[in-house]
Amino acid sequence: MLSPDHYPFVPITERKPLRWPGGHRMVVIFTINCEFWPMTWDKEEPLYPGGPASIPHVLPGNVPDYANWTWREYGHRVGVWRLFEEFDRAGIPTSCTINALTALERPQIVTIADDRGWEILAHNWSQTDIMSSYADKPDEEREVIARIVEAYQSLLGRKPRGWLSSSLRSTHETPHLLKEAGFDFMACYLNDDQPYMMETRHGPLVQIPYSNDINDFAVFSRGAMAASGAFERFRDEFDVLYEESIESGRMMNIGLHPHVMGRGFAVKALRQFIAYVKEFDDVWFPKREEISDWYAENHASHISAD
Repeated sequence: MLSPDHYPFVPITERKPLRWPGGHRMVVIFTINCEFWPMTWDKEEPLYPGGPASIPHVLPGNVPDYANWTWREYGHRVGVWRLFEEFDRAGIPTSCTINALTALERPQIVTIADDRGWEILAHNWSQTDIMSSYADKPDEEREVIARIVEAYQSLLGRKPRGWLSSSLRSTHETPHLLKEAGFDFMACYLNDDQPYMMETRHGPLVQIPYSNDINDFAVFSRGAMAASGAFERFRDEFDVLYEESIESGRMMNIGLHPHVMGRGFAVKALRQFIAYVKEFDDVWFPKREEISDWYAENHASHISAD
């Protein structure tokens, strides 16, 4: 199999121009990943961290790793509130992804985001429970998705419309199971600067791609950049996409994690970048839900002329 069978391979050069609504050339999405990591599990196998560790030397999974666990918990206790203040000040909505355990264990984070009218995507049960663990086990994967939807609905009073897999790991069945469960879109793939339509056994599903390069893990946790270097990476990516968008609209997602971008030194890069892109009048800051609704109605005008 050279490519998945639930979407066609269509190079960007073979598509009709994409024209965002309202005369916008560019879409910029800020995604805050509000994740939860259990401290241990009942086996010696190291607990999958669901993200880079701050302190090396992996411990057995049944031994509490207070160093790495509390490093991540900084995002819950401090970092996420700093990010919320930045987006409040900027007047820009965000897409918040939540593990079901975030809703159950840290409901303050989820309800505050919801009170602001921000978008909240389902993001697995916990950050350590990746969907690829259920490869070739569709019944188990279906049960996990149903449990996540139930936890989401119990806190927010509605079902989630969008999905982002933790660690971006999904199975071949995930799109089919998400559509079956009532989802409208997913954001797990890394393969485009534009949304596209996927076909599942239960109907169409919009893919709104994520980015692992334009991401605070890439610039800080893995790249060890200063805030100035992070800002330059974000700005340079935006500049090229904005230049290209005169021919056909482009989309840029910036992935944020409260324990990384929520640090004092790191948030400066975010503040700079928000100020930079707000200087452009033709940049749209939508929720993914808005993109999904618009693209579901207009994707036919964007598909290949062939």
